[in-house]
Amino acid sequence: MKSLRSRAVVYGLVIALGLLSALPNLLPSSVSASLPAWYSNNTVTLGLDLQGGSHLLLEADTKALFTDQLASFTEALKLPLRKAGIHYQSPVVGESQAVLRLNKPEQQQEALSIAKEVARNQSDNSRRFTVQLSDGQLRISLTEEWQQALSKDAIERSLEVVRRRLNETGLVEPSITRQGDDGILVQMPGVADPHAIRTLLGTTAKMSFHWQAKSDAVSSADTMIVADASSEQTYRLERRVAMQGERISDAQMAFNADTGNPVVNFKLDSEGGRVFGEITRDNIGRPLAIVLDNKVITAPVIRSVIAGGSGEISGSFTTQDASNLALLLRAGALPVPLHVVEERTVGPDLGSDAIAMGLTTGIIGAAMVVAFMLGIYGAWGLIACISLAVNIGLLFGVLSTLGATLTLPGIAGIILTVGMAVDANILINERIREEARRGKSAALALKEGFDRAYSTILDSNATTLIAISLLFLFGSGPVKGFAVTIGIGLLTSMFTAIAVTRLMMEWSIKGKERSTLAISGVAWLDKTGASKINFLRGRVIGLAASAVLSLASIALFLQPGLHYGVDFTGGTVIEVQAPSVSVDQLRQSLQARHLSEAGIQEFGGQGHFLIRLAAEPGQSGQTAAQVEEIKSAVTDLQANAEFPRVDMVGPKVSGDFSDLTILAILAAGGGMLFYLWVRFESHFALAATLTIALDLTKTIGFFALTGVEFNLTAVAALLALIGYSVNDKVVVFDRIRENLRLTPNKPMLQVLNDSISSTLTRTIFTSATSFLALLPMGIAGGAAVSSFAQPMLFGIVIGTSSSIFIASPILYYLSQRRTRKGLAQLRPTADEMQKQLNAIP
Repeated sequence: MKSLRSRAVVYGLVIALGLLSALPNLLPSSVSASLPAWYSNNTVTLGLDLQGGSHLLLEADTKALFTDQLASFTEALKLPLRKAGIHYQSPVVGESQAVLRLNKPEQQQEALSIAKEVARNQSDNSRRFTVQLSDGQLRISLTEEWQQALSKDAIERSLEVVRRRLNETGLVEPSITRQGDDGILVQMPGVADPHAIRTLLGTTAKMSFHWQAKSDAVSSADTMIVADASSEQTYRLERRVAMQGERISDAQMAFNADTGNPVVNFKLDSEGGRVFGEITRDNIGRPLAIVLDNKVITAPVIRSVIAGGSGEISGSFTTQDASNLALLLRAGALPVPLHVVEERTVGPDLGSDAIAMGLTTGIIGAAMVVAFMLGIYGAWGLIACISLAVNIGLLFGVLSTLGATLTLPGIAGIILTVGMAVDANILINERIREEARRGKSAALALKEGFDRAYSTILDSNATTLIAISLLFLFGSGPVKGFAVTIGIGLLTSMFTAIAVTRLMMEWSIKGKERSTLAISGVAWLDKTGASKINFLRGRVIGLAASAVLSLASIALFLQPGLHYGVDFTGGTVIEVQAPSVSVDQLRQSLQARHLSEAGIQEFGGQGHFLIRLAAEPGQSGQTAAQVEEIKSAVTDLQANAEFPRVDMVGPKVSGDFSDLTILAILAAGGGMLFYLWVRFESHFALAATLTIALDLTKTIGFFALTGVEFNLTAVAALLALIGYSVNDKVVVFDRIRENLRLTPNKPMLQVLNDSISSTLTRTIFTSATSFLALLPMGIAGGAAVSSFAQPMLFGIVIGTSSSIFIASPILYYLSQRRTRKGLAQLRPTADEMQKQLNAIP
């Protein structure tokens, strides 16, 4: 018993640390305030779908950056070409290359040499440009390495500018992270209307100072026409920048002493002050235009030298306009334009409703699982329930330590974890019961039951983790939260099932090790009723029926098809609450704003609508503008209308989601096929993969038949279902492998029947607990999780039936094929190989 006590101490310390880590989530704020900050802040962060807020995904438009680089290169090339007496036409600069036509063929090779020399003479000696001569033209393009370096630098600088701008606004704890190669994800808790923030972040704020061109002194190639902010007046300016706005060190909104109008006072750094003094001294009497994002804000005439390093920007500003401009100048210009390609907003009321729903359905589901386990296994079921409670505590402890974000799909993941965590306990209980029925003592039955269950638990959880890890890699936002909770839950459940449950069971038989062990169960299975059932008698009919249902599901997928959410179609979905507005009024208001293609769906009570608008291909920025147009159309009818939820996904993002979904499902199938091939045999792996494919097609048919929205949460359901279903198959296949080793001469049909019979209790009980855990969420979870809970409930039923009636028949036919080829059903173990070697004379 010394080992028992020492393990109890070690496991107790691990559990205590985990529960202490989770404790700050339950403490009231008055208690947390008196605790050290490092401990009280060790909590799970609520996602935007639970606390309310806005999420913006910004895409960096690097095309303008590449164009500027090419334009700078052609400017640098002009002077050496002129010195060499080479005549050329005005360069044409595009997004991918710049073209400079040479007038004299005999000068082409010399021009090429000069251009290559200029390309080599960069300050850091890096190879940034490629220069080619074609049809009398120099074609200049950026190297792939330089494009990647420019993009990376632009994203990093944009992240810093976005962070400074949001800090200036006083937002509480905004989250700003890089996403992908060219994306910036901004999450803002508590922000119900991100319009002002979207405008703030979408403004490049690139400021420069340009002298107004002298018509008799500057050629048209060196000038540009720029309109003012109202597009009422245009200015002909020198293309050469007199001074960049990056020299501005501070900017504040103020009021002009003479007119009382809002203005922006700015200060320059020391270098900027020196340059500004020089250019104003040399150009007294000339208008100096201040250009912001290709719009002239003001163009005052310089009356005297401005040597103080400060100035004033005036224009037709409101107080808010001047404050925003000052903020933008303080935070700095974005190196590239940022476009909103995805926007999601959840109102605070909807977030609190989601929390209440998640807690309620979770508690009901857990209570149903506990009642089931106590009813089936009695005292041994109580041990499993205690282990389950410890598992949930450890799960929250790990999530708190990692600083994870809990989303609504994450709550669904925890609820599913409750059902799946019981699987290991059921498997252990059933294995121990089998050993006890063979007349073994309590201690021996416990030991061998755990030993035999261990490999099965390891294989089944490993295959599930493959699907979940792919969901984490390819998913985004809340779907990643689901993957994190399931993944951590599986790991903690393995610890509690293999270590904690075993410890409690060994403690419960202390002093009764030599007595027989009795674990309650289902009487009709105990009396070998299951073993009398020939599960493979109707194998041909079962496979044919499964194939027909899968073909019908594929037909439903093609016509009428799936009800795709905006995650895949792109576009906008806005939930509207405007009790005094009718459908006809709303439709007329949308038509007046040229939004007649918007779809309107009534749901819930009076004045509750869903407005859907498809995205235009390649129009990321316009999609964001359509959100405001729709909101304006509603508020014109009812000023106090509410928008509890806004989902806007650009066409590029939705296309990426579609590609990643297909890739994730294929990778999950391939990963499991490889794992099962290594752990079992090729025909076992192929049988499991084919059965999973049949399960998936039927689940997709369920989406098509019921009209449940197919979105990212639905993808999470499909991948979770792959993991859950293969978990089921692994348990049966593990028993088949065991029986084949014990009775290698027994007919394959009998081995399969015996294996199904001996695992039938576990299969049914595990499915029942998972089904019960998800049932409350499937019934009362609402639209937010219906795309997960309802398909999972359907998938549990399909997966359970296929484990019994489909997987084994497929394995039977594959094994027959293997026998005809003269191959053994299993590769020999290390002991069997040693015996074969010893038998060689």
